[in-house]
Amino acid sequence: MSEITGETCRRFPSVGQTEKTARIERLMGSGAWTDAALALIDLELPQWQVRRIVYDQGEWHCALSRQRELPEWLDQSIETHHADLPLAILSAFADARLSSAPSDRTSVPFVPREANPLYDPVLTDNFA
Repeated sequence: MSEITGETCRRFPSVGQTEKTARIERLMGSGAWTDAALALIDLELPQWQVRRIVYDQGEWHCALSRQRELPEWLDQSIETHHADLPLAILSAFADARLSSAPSDRTSVPFVPREANPLYDPVLTDNFA
């Protein structure tokens, strides 16, 4: 849990959210992993909410959603599963974090000018 918070969390520990951060640290210290994972979602991804947690055939299934009020067939939720409940929740947290992360890629690939022969400078005296 400490490794996940250290690698993926921007707000933990948070100066502006000291009460929530202290609560997560207390939960982690006492081994309350499920509650700590849910509190981490509340702190780091406040726009995401737990849509469903179900135990089925030896695995926990966790679904996070931005629009819980929508019917499931209209909602674009994150769904994960794992044999351990806290790990199913943390897996959903990590997937939601990835889908919420701003992309540093543009829709048009970057090509350096020197790599493309079509970018030969054109010198004209038309603007003189």
